[in-house]
Amino acid sequence: MSEAPDRIRIVVVDDHHLFRAGVRAELAASCEIVGEAAAPAEAVAVIAATAPRVVLLDVHLPDGGGVAVLEALGALEPAAAVPAVLALSVSDAAEDVVPMIRAGALGYVTKTIDTDDLVAAIRRVAAGDAYFSPRLAAFVLQAFSARESQPPAPEDDPLEDLTPREREVLHHLARGYAYKLIAQRLGIGVRTVESHVRAVLRKLQLSSRHEVSHWAATRGLIDEGEEGAP
Repeated sequence: MSEAPDRIRIVVVDDHHLFRAGVRAELAASCEIVGEAAAPAEAVAVIAATAPRVVLLDVHLPDGGGVAVLEALGALEPAAAVPAVLALSVSDAAEDVVPMIRAGALGYVTKTIDTDDLVAAIRRVAAGDAYFSPRLAAFVLQAFSARESQPPAPEDDPLEDLTPREREVLHHLARGYAYKLIAQRLGIGVRTVESHVRAVLRKLQLSSRHEVSHWAATRGLIDEGEEGAP
């Protein structure tokens, strides 16, 4: 499926028809809405059928909520079929924000966000970067800082959570290579690279490619001087 350069393909998942209609109207000029869903099972089917770049996902859905959608998406094959997920909710409570991020959402915004900021958030997560408002970012930072403050068991190695292909992508990403160059070097598509990058960020609990470079350098996987390679 082709995608216009400036129009990101979106699926909107929310159990309120009027809200979905409003999002469709607000994003019509900047995004291509390729599907809608009101419940987890329907959402997964629509996402698999339409291959969007980003999913706008409500937290409080019937039959398991947004977390159920994220868990189902994590099992999709091939990896290129897994889109970036931006949670969009009326709630800014930590008990809603943190489980969504731990389940794989790349960003989280509330429904009070204005259209321009929502478009900016969509573009950020489509590019593989995390996006949160300052208040929500504090929840996420506290949640993951608490986990990181606990000394890991000696056998714990975050790299063991990565697939061989994800490790290859990490290797190139940490050196600053652009997605297109990574795709050429590995003989895969750019969309597949983006999907692997999202998985690497999620599994390593990082929010940007710059953090990946620092993470890899501090663990001796690359030299600091290697960062920023063409």
